[in-house]
Amino acid sequence: MISLTDSQKIGMGLTGFGVLFLFFGMILFFDKALLAIGNILFVAGLSFVIGLERTFRFFFQKHKMKATSFFLGGVLIVLIGWPIVGVVLEVYGFFLLLRGFFPAAVGFIRRIPFLGSLLNLPFISGFVDKVGESNTMV
Repeated sequence: MISLTDSQKIGMGLTGFGVLFLFFGMILFFDKALLAIGNILFVAGLSFVIGLERTFRFFFQKHKMKATSFFLGGVLIVLIGWPIVGVVLEVYGFFLLLRGFFPAAVGFIRRIPFLGSLLNLPFISGFVDKVGESNTMV
C-alpha cells in the first residue's frame, strides 16, 4: 500500500475536486465560474501532491515552455472570461505536456486483455500507433 503524507492527501482531494468542477463546467455549457474554480483547484492540488519545486520544474523545463504557455495561458483566458477558447488552449497544452508519457501508456494498455484487442482494430490501430510512437518534445 502506498503511504501518503497529509499534504499529498489534501492535494489528491483538491485535484479530484478540480477535475469534478472542470467536468461540471463543461457539462453546463462551459460555465466560466466552474471552469475557473476547477482550474485553480487542479493546479493547487497538483502542487500539493508532487510538491511546489517538482511542479515548477515540470512546467518550466526549457523544452516544455511552449506547452506550459498554452496550458497556463488557457487557464488565464478562462479566468478572464472566455471559457471555450481557454479550454481549447488548455487541452492542447496538456496534450503537449504529457505527450512524452503516451508511448508508455499505449504500451501498458496494449497488454490489458480486452483493451489491447480494441486497440488493434483496423481504424483504431493506425491512430494509436501514431500516438504511441516515441517522439521528443521540440
